Amino acid sequence: MIIDAFLLSRIQFAFTISFHIVFPAFTIGLSAYIATLLALWIRTGDQKFHLLARFWTKIFAVSFAMGVVSGIVLSYQFGTNWSRFSVAVGNVIGPLIGYEVLTAFFLEASFLGVMLFGWKRVPPWLHCLSAFIVAGGTALSGFWILSANSWMQYPAGHEVRDGIAYPVDWLQIVFNPTFPLRFAHMMTAAYLTTAFVVLATGARHLMVGHRTESAKTMVRMAILMISITAPAQALIGDFHGKQTAKYQPAKLAAIEAHWDSSKPAPLVLFAWPDEVAGVNRFEISIPGVASLLTHGSMDALFPSLNDFAVQDRPPVKIPFFGFRIMVGIGVCMIAFGWLGAWLWRRGTVFESRRWLWVAQYTWPLGFIAILSGWFVTEVGRQPWLATGVIRSVDAVSPVTTTQVAISLALFFCVYSVVFAAGIALINRLIDKGPDEISADDPPEQPSRRPLKAAQGPASQIFGDGHPGDDKIQPAN
Repeated sequence: MIIDAFLLSRIQFAFTISFHIVFPAFTIGLSAYIATLLALWIRTGDQKFHLLARFWTKIFAVSFAMGVVSGIVLSYQFGTNWSRFSVAVGNVIGPLIGYEVLTAFFLEASFLGVMLFGWKRVPPWLHCLSAFIVAGGTALSGFWILSANSWMQYPAGHEVRDGIAYPVDWLQIVFNPTFPLRFAHMMTAAYLTTAFVVLATGARHLMVGHRTESAKTMVRMAILMISITAPAQALIGDFHGKQTAKYQPAKLAAIEAHWDSSKPAPLVLFAWPDEVAGVNRFEISIPGVASLLTHGSMDALFPSLNDFAVQDRPPVKIPFFGFRIMVGIGVCMIAFGWLGAWLWRRGTVFESRRWLWVAQYTWPLGFIAILSGWFVTEVGRQPWLATGVIRSVDAVSPVTTTQVAISLALFFCVYSVVFAAGIALINRLIDKGPDEISADDPPEQPSRRPLKAAQGPASQIFGDGHPGDDKIQPAN
């Protein structure tokens, strides 16, 4: 391995985007959760939803700020480290990123202040509307970013002249073939990640016997979300895998560590891919299952790594292991969510200390799965930065190895301090909990008259109306 400016630039971008991606993903899910809490508060008049909304809004503010700060660094790297990328595909990627700023970011910025500071300054309905607009803005931001990234995976709607891509059909560019499922996959991952953070927070407070009603509500809402979205994510992932087989066969071959296209592909549970010899060491596999999952038949054949020139193959180990980490976490999410739903149905979820003890440590699962998925996506696209348009090695700026090494070291030092402080602040807010944060500032009522809906379905699902709650005691 040669340590040069190209390799260090790749490491630097991977380092910075790994820090960045977890915060937008979290804020996408968290903004939707806050908007839901405020809607439930207005619908039911139950103050616990208001307290929870205020609590999570403070955490959202910190996460949003960290996401913005880390995102600015990425745009600078397009000029400092990957200037030739901007020359080759800037006509397409530039407008897509610009649309993200003009629509999503401006929309978020316009209503974020109302969401953060409008608790007693605007009517409850306007505050709730602002939260929904912010949630829509975060999702719209994900729309444009995923559209740009999906175009890089499988460019469409353009023409290349003298090595430069020019847009021809913007509808084909925005809604390129890999975009819809990738967008659905990412949005579901964001909501699922937030659900596990909410679950872990509620479980943490229940384990120490603090703020039990707020904690119960968090756990109930998280279980409901996880038990629905986790299996839905698996289904979306299956469709996405079949799509990868069609549009990115080299990436699929790397994911499956598939070397011989003359035989049906086995489902490799574990192996150590040997890229020099073109074989898998220590392989444990199930014959024909990969062919069945991707092409619907255990006898189906599809391209292997050996069908591509060495210079056109992606690295194998990172997509191979990253995919298995992501899938393994997904299976654990489904099992844990369904177990929680079963305990809830029995009315014993808050008495199950073992389940709660595990639940309080599940918050990193979604973040790890997202990072694993992004590594599979981005490394699996190599050696192309924009497939068929420009290779990664041709996109790097004319900078020296020393310059990139110094900037990488500085990034490491600054990120270690800034993000450690931000995560520590979030953890401190979580430890305080919703009641302490709002204890000296009683929330206003959404209506002067009590709402009959307070005894409706929302109260039964998330509050004391659940038929098993009279038997539930806080975990001590």
